[in-house]
Amino acid sequence: MGVAHWDEVDSNHRAKGEMDATWQSLGNAAGTRGVGVNRVRVEPGRLPTPPHSHGASEELYFVLSGSGLAWQDGHVHEVRPLDCVIHRSAEMEHTFVAGPDGLEYLVFGTRHPTELGWLPRSRAIRLGRPWIEGRDDDPWDVEATVEPLAVGEPAPRPANIVNVDEVEHETVRHQTFAYFTPEEKTKLAGLAWEKLPAGHRGSVPHCHSAEEEIFVILEGTATLELWPPDGDVEETPLRPGHVVARPPGTRVPHSFRAGPEGVTMLVYGTRDPNDMAWYPRSRKIAWRGLGVFGRIEALDRLDGEPIEDD
Repeated sequence: MGVAHWDEVDSNHRAKGEMDATWQSLGNAAGTRGVGVNRVRVEPGRLPTPPHSHGASEELYFVLSGSGLAWQDGHVHEVRPLDCVIHRSAEMEHTFVAGPDGLEYLVFGTRHPTELGWLPRSRAIRLGRPWIEGRDDDPWDVEATVEPLAVGEPAPRPANIVNVDEVEHETVRHQTFAYFTPEEKTKLAGLAWEKLPAGHRGSVPHCHSAEEEIFVILEGTATLELWPPDGDVEETPLRPGHVVARPPGTRVPHSFRAGPEGVTMLVYGTRDPNDMAWYPRSRKIAWRGLGVFGRIEALDRLDGEPIEDD
């Protein structure tokens, strides 16, 4: 159904050299397709990964708890809860160094079958699992033998690190949004913080043809509503830690209604210019690449057989 809770997702602990973190693949558990989201908990003073960059993937990080430093091209910057750290493809090497109380974050990323990863310290170029020269060992083993990552004094935070409190909040009806990633900041996907008061609905029921969305409940409770074309509305209760995946092309509209104490969630979505969105209650279609809406007065569903005129 596209719902998982991080208390029920298997953990993978990896510790080599100065790297020590526990990973949970929340996206796989919830059923994402072209994107992913991991929950990462880094031990105090340790790194989650070697410094690295991606040739195609965009990564968006959201700090849940703890403290630490964002290491970016040799400079470090302090991070704290509710920070978003933006890493576009092919721009800078990056990792984190956890503070004395550890560091916990979510990382959202786009998936690409021909992705290249660059690890500058071990000189490893990863193409999927193997790395350069067709070696099938783990470059983390090489990373564990090099000198510890140099960390100087924290520098002022650059534009790719921003907190919920530092982003202008926009209210649409009863929804309050903080957009971390306006279109000039990211190309492939966006991330927003959303807050709904008690009993109110978020975005109206809709589904996408090409865009993929992930929702993570941070605070409060909510009900996920799925609106199948033929059948009753399906309701699923949600609490903090729930992850909802809405892959493209499901033909099943979705919507969220806040519980009695309201709800705060993260909303992640891809930016496919070929996307179309369907709004069943108003019978509207949105064409993203054209920036226009249309309303369908008469509608026949195509379920396998062509529709022919008499």
